[in-house]
Amino acid sequence: MKLGIFLLTESYHANSHAAILNDTELAIYAESLGFDEVWFAEHHFNSFSVIPNPSLMMAYVAAKTSKIRIGSAAFLAPFYQSVRLAEEITTLDNLSNGRINAGFAKGGFAPDIKNFSVSASELREKMFATVEEIQKTIYDKEELHPKSLQKKIPFYIATFSSIETLEFAAKHRLGLMFSQGATLEECEEAITFYKKIAGVAPEVVLMRVFYVSHNAKEAYENAVVATDHFVKSMRSLKSFQKQPSFNQKNYNTLLEQRYQFFDAKKFMSCALVGNVKECTQQILEIKRRIKKLHLVLKPASIDANRIRKTLKLFHEEIQPKI
Repeated sequence: MKLGIFLLTESYHANSHAAILNDTELAIYAESLGFDEVWFAEHHFNSFSVIPNPSLMMAYVAAKTSKIRIGSAAFLAPFYQSVRLAEEITTLDNLSNGRINAGFAKGGFAPDIKNFSVSASELREKMFATVEEIQKTIYDKEELHPKSLQKKIPFYIATFSSIETLEFAAKHRLGLMFSQGATLEECEEAITFYKKIAGVAPEVVLMRVFYVSHNAKEAYENAVVATDHFVKSMRSLKSFQKQPSFNQKNYNTLLEQRYQFFDAKKFMSCALVGNVKECTQQILEIKRRIKKLHLVLKPASIDANRIRKTLKLFHEEIQPKI
């Protein structure tokens, strides 16, 4: 099992500059804790998840680290010219000394569709075509320079278990990337379908909302507030609504009612949140059920110092047990 962290450059306090610096510093810190991978999201045209160019974040972290693998989770493939993205990926692979993972997704938020002038109905097919062209460019186009240092850069496809996407991934022997809300049952069904086509099990990147504390109540309160605001912000992008401003006072009722009415219920039902024993048991169960696993933790707190604290606790008291 590989362990990673998932960073979305979340600006809870209306300070994009601080959010960007916090995530690059957190990626560097993750290497010092022995994490295998760091993955950067891609989101556009919003004031909350301010990460429109994961390549730049990846390049910066590549220059500041030496061991941790650096991935995109994911390049929104329909919005790229395929040859240019292939060149970015191979350049990143050189800058990192061969430490790049490349994940791809179709995107589809309303502002993206408007600003990139694409049709929502074409996104999946455009993703497939772009990924195929990137592979051909990297491995078959003689005039491409620089060549990648890795013989084969690991590619992953983000999926919500759509038949078309699973078929495409299996046909091309690409890894699968599951979101924070994917249940283990959904993952297992997708993996079984993939194996019937490919004949082998896929590499699996599984995202999970994460917060561990010696106090389970503290863990829950940190995770639920951050996750609920994340979901509300992403939901606003499905239309042209403005992202909500974060206000701690708005979450007092939420914390009193716990799971009853908040937006992030599915994410939290799949989350790794609780005390050390609880989180350890949940991780061991995931590890038992999913092979070729990359377990990628999405730290859930509005406070950068608390994120460092929970990752340090994970390193000291959970990593040795899993």
